[in-house]
Amino acid sequence: MQLLPTLFKETPNLLLSGGSMLYIDAVCRGIDDIPTIEPDTRALLRQRLDTEGLDRLAAELKLLDPDYYHKADLRNTRRIVHALEICYQTGRPYSSFLSRQTKQRPFRIVKIGLNRPRTELFDRINRRTMQMLDLGFEQEARNVYPLRHLNSLNTVGYKEMFRYIGGEWDLPQAIEKIQRNTRVYAKKQLTWFQRDADIHWFHPDEEERILDFIKEQAN
Repeated sequence: MQLLPTLFKETPNLLLSGGSMLYIDAVCRGIDDIPTIEPDTRALLRQRLDTEGLDRLAAELKLLDPDYYHKADLRNTRRIVHALEICYQTGRPYSSFLSRQTKQRPFRIVKIGLNRPRTELFDRINRRTMQMLDLGFEQEARNVYPLRHLNSLNTVGYKEMFRYIGGEWDLPQAIEKIQRNTRVYAKKQLTWFQRDADIHWFHPDEEERILDFIKEQAN
């Protein structure tokens, strides 16, 4: 957001693209002011996760923040741990920081969503996975394997390859898991975005329709 005023001085129109739901919401709607977690708190919760397991942490979250517990995905390790980090560090329930109030923006926002029929989308995901491997994704994963504990590498693609590199899975199994988990993530993205009534949906091949729509919105 700090960069946008500078960019608007150079051009009246800006294009934001991408599939990350949180980042798009941050720009368009604003995000809640969540405290930054201190290293000691993060290390403590990571140690407890390793020694006690996710179910134990979720049970504690139920005591400290029942409102968030009943809304949260209790299989989402990152969110459960983060909620407890906030509870520990601030002494307040994580849910108390979630105002979910839309912040006013000094610019107009036009949202365009791109989607394909489900069979077409899934076929492209499967073929894209194989293309990544052909372009050297296995070696890329091996290069960062020593850093596999980092949150930034706990993502679809890397985490499946790490289990193959570590000897837990064979390569065909890792490939199948990448394809499946990518399809699951794509469905989650669509579910998230389809709740936004301001998004206007097009097939990616409908370039002329998209350009015509943008021109109409500019008038």
